Amino acid sequence: MGTSDVAYAVVLGTALGAGLCLLFSLAPRWGAPSLARRIAPYIRDVTDGRGLDVTVGGRRELRSTWHAVARRLAGMAGGDDALTRRLRRAAWPIDTAQFRARQLAWAIGGLAAGGALVVILVLAGNATPALGLVPVLAAVGAALGYDAWLTRAARARSARIEDELPTVLEFLALCLSAGEGILDSLRRVSEIGAGDLTAELRGVVVAVGTGSALSESLSGLSARLDVPALSRAVDQLVAALDRGAPLAHVLHAQALDAREDAKRGLIERAGRKEIYMLVPRKSGFTPFLLGTAHGPCAHARGPARWL
Repeated sequence: MGTSDVAYAVVLGTALGAGLCLLFSLAPRWGAPSLARRIAPYIRDVTDGRGLDVTVGGRRELRSTWHAVARRLAGMAGGDDALTRRLRRAAWPIDTAQFRARQLAWAIGGLAAGGALVVILVLAGNATPALGLVPVLAAVGAALGYDAWLTRAARARSARIEDELPTVLEFLALCLSAGEGILDSLRRVSEIGAGDLTAELRGVVVAVGTGSALSESLSGLSARLDVPALSRAVDQLVAALDRGAPLAHVLHAQALDAREDAKRGLIERAGRKEIYMLVPRKSGFTPFLLGTAHGPCAHARGPARWL
């Protein structure tokens, strides 16, 4: 049997398997309903309706099996603490098991795409022994690509929070200087502002309103976001709250430090991209970082958020 015959067999077998799966999905279930499906109509008023679905039992069982496989893979991969921190920094509303499930789906999709590419190349007459590695490499690349997507999202959100931090601190200091309390100032900033940091502050205000201590909520925010500039500002603010120090002065000092850190970061990025800064644009020459969100107007956009 030649290589082209094997490729044709793969194509026909895939079509046959897809057709059989579609037929079996339409066939009635022969097994008895599970215990969850039988008691769901009687306890739906005291439990989550999404947890016990009586209409799509087969799909739900398949989903539970998929999540069980993802949890096992997550246990084998390890590193759940680092992954949890990255998920929190990126503000993705999923846990580690769901992330591993999506990563597994991406790997399966990459494997299928690599297999389809191999079949197309074989049918085109470009068969080589190295083509057997294409599906495996595509699967690994898809899984690593999804992980890199999360890392990039976490870094981008941390950069946005660092850009918003000086403006937020100055606005808090302004509210405190006007005579408002720290909680009222946080509430005003979270209601007026629009950004990632103000959204997190909105969660802090809600947590304090439900009975949590302000210092604990701020410390939890700092640990969840893991941004060095924000962590320093929160530590100083919590220390000022505990000691009774003037908060407006502390916030002004932290805002100044945050702007100095942003300037140093801009200079460091400019030093690493000296050649890239020499590339001209259509609108003229820009002697700063081109194509980035941290140019000379990065902080000028901050106060416009509050208008």
